[in-house]
This record gives sequence, C-alpha cells and structure tokens, in this order.
Amino acid sequence: MAITEASVKDSLKKVVIPDLGTDIVSASWVKEIQIQGEVVSVQLQAGFPCESEKSHYLQLIQNQLAQDIQQEASIEWRIGLDWKVAAHVHKAGVSSLKGVKNIIAVASGKGGVGKSTTSVNLALALKAEGASVGILDGDIYGPSQPIMLGRADARPETLDQKRILPVENYGVQSMSIGYLVEPEQAMVWRGPMASGALQQLINDTQWNDLDYLIVDLPPGTGDIQLTLSQKVPVTAAVIVTTPQDLALADAIKAINMFEKVSVPVLGVIENMGMHVCSNCGHTEHVFGEGGGESLANDSRVDFLGSLPLSKSIRDNADNGKPTVVAEPDSPVASSYRSIARSMAARLSLSAKDYSQSFPNISIMND
Repeated sequence: MAITEASVKDSLKKVVIPDLGTDIVSASWVKEIQIQGEVVSVQLQAGFPCESEKSHYLQLIQNQLAQDIQQEASIEWRIGLDWKVAAHVHKAGVSSLKGVKNIIAVASGKGGVGKSTTSVNLALALKAEGASVGILDGDIYGPSQPIMLGRADARPETLDQKRILPVENYGVQSMSIGYLVEPEQAMVWRGPMASGALQQLINDTQWNDLDYLIVDLPPGTGDIQLTLSQKVPVTAAVIVTTPQDLALADAIKAINMFEKVSVPVLGVIENMGMHVCSNCGHTEHVFGEGGGESLANDSRVDFLGSLPLSKSIRDNADNGKPTVVAEPDSPVASSYRSIARSMAARLSLSAKDYSQSFPNISIMND
C-alpha cells in the first residue's frame, strides 16, 4: 500500500499528547508532510516549550506511524519537532505589553498556600523547557521574589530615568518593588497607590522578548487583582490552593473573580498535597486529600497537578535557589516542569493574537 500524505495525517490524528489533552493534528502541530520516493519527512511544531519531553513525543509519533502504516523496509522516516510560542488573545480594550507575548497571573484566594514559591518555580520550569520567561512580583506589601531568586541586594538599572531594566538570575527576568525599597521599609499605601505601583512595575520595565511573564499576585480578590485583570493585558490565570477546605473555599472566589473580568483560568494547582516522611517514607495528606482536583472538576477547569509538602522546597526558596535550579533532577522539580508544560500547552490551544506579528510601518517624507 502506497504511503500518502493523507494516510500519514490520519495516523498522526491518533497521537494524543498528554500535556495537551488532544491530538497533534487538532493542535495544529503538523506543518509539512513530504513524500519523496523512499523518504517521508514530517515537520512538526509545538505551540509550547517542551525540551524535556521532546524525545518522548517523537517516540509516541514514531510508534503510531509504525503501527498504522505498512511500510517497506527501505522507507526512511524523517520526523522533526520544534516549538514556537505565539502571543494569545487577552482582554479586549487593553493594549499589548511591549516585549511580552503572554501574561499569566498566578493567584490564590488566601495566603499561606505557597503561591509565590510555586510562581518562581513555574517560571524557572518554563525557562528549563526552552522558553524566554520573566516574573513580576505583584505583592507590593510583602515582596518575596528578590529573596527567592537570590537577588535581594539587586537594584535595577535605568537607561533614560523612565524605563527600568529587569533584574536577571537563572536566565529569568524579574521585577519587584523589593528591588526599589529597603528590605525593612513598610509600604504603608492605600489600595489605589499599590495598584498604581503595580501598573508602573509592569509598564515601565523594559521586558526583553518574553514568551511568558508570570505575575505572582498577592492573595485575595482586591484592588491589585482587579487592576491587573482590568488594565493589564493578562492572557490567562492559574489558581494555587492547598487541599484544605478553607483554602478551597477562597480559591473558588479567585476563579469567580477572573471569570467576571473575562480572564480565562487555565487550571488549578494543588500545593502541599501530601507529605512524605524523610525518615520512614510514610505518606500523609496533612491538609486533606483530593481537594484541588475536586475544585477543578466543580469549577470546570483543568487540574494541572499536585505538589508535595516538602521542607526542601522551602529551604531552597529561602536560600535564593528554588528547587527547579537547586535540584533539577529531583521528583519535585519534575513535577514543577510537568505542571508548567501543561499550563503552557493549554494556553497554546487558545486563540492567537496576530496583532503582535504585524510589522511597524513608518511613512516618512523625504
């Protein structure tokens, strides 16, 4: 039986990527199929960074093609896979942010669920997967990203006394009010002042060609969250919670807030889902079991994954070297990377914003 472009595409329709939850043809991965004599070339392009899973994805594809297509021993398959992150649509009426393709807000309904630690590890995980990433510390009153990124003493540079350059470490660009004030200084500001400061941090930072800007929001659904949702081109949000009933009740409010301001929620991340004893290996669900997944199901959003309650996560963050870079081969780092891929994969399925692809046209009179 002769191999045709249609038969190859039919086979590829059966390849479902777990991170996507759909097949690669529906996800528009297939860019070109060429059949030249005994050589069949397939060029694929993912819409999200997937460095650590690239070989696994290729193996899934090769296995499916081998299973479906009866081929002669002389046929040579050439399958290429790369990725390109596109800008996706954001809230209507808000201009795109220069130098940033996608803004992902990381939120929680209440404090103490490990949202900031999750945010920085997600940013570093996306970087490890091959993306260009930045992180904005949206907590004006209690900034923590400078400490977690090991740059607590850093002070941003400015080129023109207006635009400020992000602070970089571990390949991730960052900005925080913590870089601009003394560590012991209390930000005794009312809501509108804090909201204005957040807008300045986002808009006045010279972000450099980011695929993703992760915004670590303070807990709650107040002024800062509303300002970000209504006046900043947020592409999507993710919700961090613990399995505890109190945290889940407040996480529902965060999901409802984003729905009201037309910001899609990519999914729920359950933090501190379980604790594994370092001495005996016993597993215990300290804050309850399955709460994050139940919340996602009830709210009709995706469950992105669960993270453990681990002393090493806290120690690494406090020492300025989060787990994804401190222990890159650990199971915990693997969990962060899996969640980051799932988050980016689900975003890749949303509508694209082609306005950022248009060239700037200047008309000059000679």
